[in-house]
Amino acid sequence: MSDSPLAHTVASLQPRALSELAELVAFKSVADPAQFPRSECEAAANWTADALRAEGFEDVALLDTPDGTQSVYGFLPGPAGAPTVLLYAHYDVQPPLDEAAWVSPPFELTERDGRWYGRGAADCKGGLIMHLTALRALKEHGGVPVNVKVIVEGSEEQGTGGLERYAEAHPELLTSDAIVIGDTGNFRVGLPTVTATLRGMTLVRVRVDALEGNLHSGQFGGAAPDALAALIRVLDSLRAEDGSTTVNGLAADATWEGLEYPEADFRKDAKVLDGVELIGSGSIADRIWARPAVTVLGIDCPPVVGATPSVQAGARALVSLRVPPGTDAGEATKLLAAHLENAAPWGVRVAVEQIGQGQAFRADTGSPAYASMAAALREAYDGEEMQTSGMGGSIPLCNTLAGLYPEAEILLIGLSEPEAQIHAVNESVSPQELERLSLAEALFLRRYAESRA
Repeated sequence: MSDSPLAHTVASLQPRALSELAELVAFKSVADPAQFPRSECEAAANWTADALRAEGFEDVALLDTPDGTQSVYGFLPGPAGAPTVLLYAHYDVQPPLDEAAWVSPPFELTERDGRWYGRGAADCKGGLIMHLTALRALKEHGGVPVNVKVIVEGSEEQGTGGLERYAEAHPELLTSDAIVIGDTGNFRVGLPTVTATLRGMTLVRVRVDALEGNLHSGQFGGAAPDALAALIRVLDSLRAEDGSTTVNGLAADATWEGLEYPEADFRKDAKVLDGVELIGSGSIADRIWARPAVTVLGIDCPPVVGATPSVQAGARALVSLRVPPGTDAGEATKLLAAHLENAAPWGVRVAVEQIGQGQAFRADTGSPAYASMAAALREAYDGEEMQTSGMGGSIPLCNTLAGLYPEAEILLIGLSEPEAQIHAVNESVSPQELERLSLAEALFLRRYAESRA
């Protein structure tokens, strides 16, 4: 890493960064009151607001967004005439899934094998700490050279669109010249990467009903329509024989132009078991960055333990569909719903309810801010050149910001490299990546200010 005074300051701030990350990870801030108390998200929001106030931010506010959650906003004034940069992160996290599968408690930041483990450590509480560290370092070296707005979302993982709708209703709030979204990650640890594209998403709940109530499988099985079996057939219709996503009317043949993802590396990153084939066709990059991908996130049906010999009257599933740039998420939702309804066997009743939606995003990597970021990453990563990649995940706010502020330059960086295993058990963050990216962001803000002078 760079041997500059700024780099030494960032390094000296790392103990504080990890201490604060531990405080943040301790909040069980899953933005779903059916799983965790709303008070956990409120506590994380208040921690964030206090941290911004302590750094001299003005107009710090907890914004009540239309989905019932809170986003945190603050403004740090810079020199007169300086450009304005918006820094984004989110404090809400995915649920921990099977807590017993975690090697260490999911809401207790734990050091192991040179990484720090805990839910949200990389996605995206670490992103907030990255922003704070960069700003603190700059304040020790002549001050922050730009106006800074910070927005920390409270429901990004739920995809319920609260901040998007709030921003649309208050377009003046987040207006800026450049936007740094701290919610993606390097293609690999040590390889500085900006994300050029994001897939959009739609999330639906599908319910199948066949009977007025459960029936004895011995007395009625064989003739009575089984709702769970019908649901399985409906879900199976979403994939071709090779596992490719097949939603009627939805194009699935696009190709990725850019950084490729070697299959051996992908198998290792995804921890695919020996002898198990990958699904889909085309290159790995085609499949995860340029084409739609359906995933069954959950099924409501009787658990194996305690199940009775019954024909099921009803069953439901939660289905996610990732859609690539160039595909409208609203149209994809309609196609998915129609496909699910048309795939129903035996005349069973199918109801599809949309839960969340977000548009895909494509960045303008030729903008001047990217030149500043490339130089900053090169210095922070000891001469490694910046790479651009896609990301299969979704950040719905990106398209909202691009629509509201078409002149703003949007850059996506972050801590969610493959080893981070975000959304899975044993999520972790690399302290080295946190340090390097904090330095890179500080260098970017300095270089961006100089380019706009």
